[in-house]
Amino acid sequence: MLTRGTTTARITVLAVCVLATTLVLAVIPGHRGWFDAGVYYGAVHHWADTGQLYDYVRPGTGYGFTYPPFAAVCMLPMRLLGWHPAIAVGVALSAAATALLLHWTVDPIARRRGWCRWYAFGLAACLCGLTNPVRDTFSFGQVNLLLVALVFADRQLADRLPASSRRRWLAGVGTGLAAAIKLTPALFVVHLLLTRRWRAAATAVATALGATGAGFLIAPEVSRQFWTATLWDTDRVGGFANMSNQSLQGLIARLGPQLPGRALWVAAALAVLALWAHRLRRAAAARDSLAAYSLTGLACCLVSPITWVHHLVWMLPALVVLADAALSRPRHRRGWLTLCWVLQLVVSSGMVWLWHPDGRDPGTLLGGSAYALLTLGLLIAVPIRPHPDGPEQPGPPVESTVTTRPPQPLDRHPAPVG
Repeated sequence: MLTRGTTTARITVLAVCVLATTLVLAVIPGHRGWFDAGVYYGAVHHWADTGQLYDYVRPGTGYGFTYPPFAAVCMLPMRLLGWHPAIAVGVALSAAATALLLHWTVDPIARRRGWCRWYAFGLAACLCGLTNPVRDTFSFGQVNLLLVALVFADRQLADRLPASSRRRWLAGVGTGLAAAIKLTPALFVVHLLLTRRWRAAATAVATALGATGAGFLIAPEVSRQFWTATLWDTDRVGGFANMSNQSLQGLIARLGPQLPGRALWVAAALAVLALWAHRLRRAAAARDSLAAYSLTGLACCLVSPITWVHHLVWMLPALVVLADAALSRPRHRRGWLTLCWVLQLVVSSGMVWLWHPDGRDPGTLLGGSAYALLTLGLLIAVPIRPHPDGPEQPGPPVESTVTTRPPQPLDRHPAPVG
């Protein structure tokens, strides 16, 4: 039972952490002025006024709308709002998505370990807010955290609801919507197939196709333009070698223009996907769904041709898995926790912009691609934690003719997952 002194101390510590986080966010360089939100805002107004979407370019820049038409349909309510109210709504939605994601990933660990849950949530929120991907998502006015929340909502439905629940049919809807808004999360549909969650995979595919079809019904010419031309025009999003591009393609582009970039990227992407499929199957067998979803998020970032730093919010669940595994290691715990703090510092540092894409020295190749290398390292080494009830069973136990004692509660076989 908590004493009044303990509660007061926690409130004081958390208040200091919130104040320090707020001050850091206020003075740290790299405020983006809601640039991407400005692209969305201008694009939907231009679409409504002219019937054209992908010929819009934000004044004074070379950037336009790059998402599928269904994403623009979802953003149409911005036309009803002024600029500052639209920013406020976007920030509120991203904050709610972040809170949900922290609740789904951190709260189960706090309950299992007997921690004060609101205190753990508050500290985790401060660490999350300091990370470069989260800062950029809010500062650009991006939609990344909303997409992560949609996909992880499916995980909650699949893992928390009993098989008999009527709401289980909703599992897959969030993944399908995320894939229809932005193509990168489509890898989570393959995730559902590899983990044999057939119904959720079918729901995700049907949802994605239905949302895309809605885009065609609402804007057939714009949809045709996107799927036949705009999607394949990589020049619209900037150069691959840009330091903000922390994908495999970005890393390869920074290695040197003389390399066979496309062929090398295809080979590297296939190797990463093979590694991801192997580790995903291991996580599914161990019934560690958080590790499984974390691995897929990491793979999404690596194989996408363009992975801006703000896309790396998909990395955050993997950092939670790593921290939980570090706390579970009685041996070398201090070393593992030190590693977690070092990774937190790297992800919060913004170090990739200390170099220029035309440099070829080791510092540029390593430091300038630090986030991509960290993502790859996590895909290789993120721990897969054994489920408390043991691994997933392949089927019902075979009856034995040998007389044994009656099974005790700890001897029960867990039900297969999904």
